[in-house]
Amino acid sequence: MEAALSEVTVDSTLVLLTVEEAARRLRIGRTTCFSLIRTGALESLLIGGLRRVPVDAPAAYVARLRTEQSAA
Repeated sequence: MEAALSEVTVDSTLVLLTVEEAARRLRIGRTTCFSLIRTGALESLLIGGLRRVPVDAPAAYVARLRTEQSAA
């Protein structure tokens, strides 16, 4: 129950997410998330050797997918 609660609780002060956190928000695996980053589909930044995803990038990715799929 505690793990489920921590997934629901979101720190509104976060600006960047780890790749694992972004993957969790998208409900995809870590490898798939890295693949999206590698192809440029999911925005990310490299900060001192650490890969981080802007907190709004997962939602932007989903919005683009929805637009693309509704146009098809």
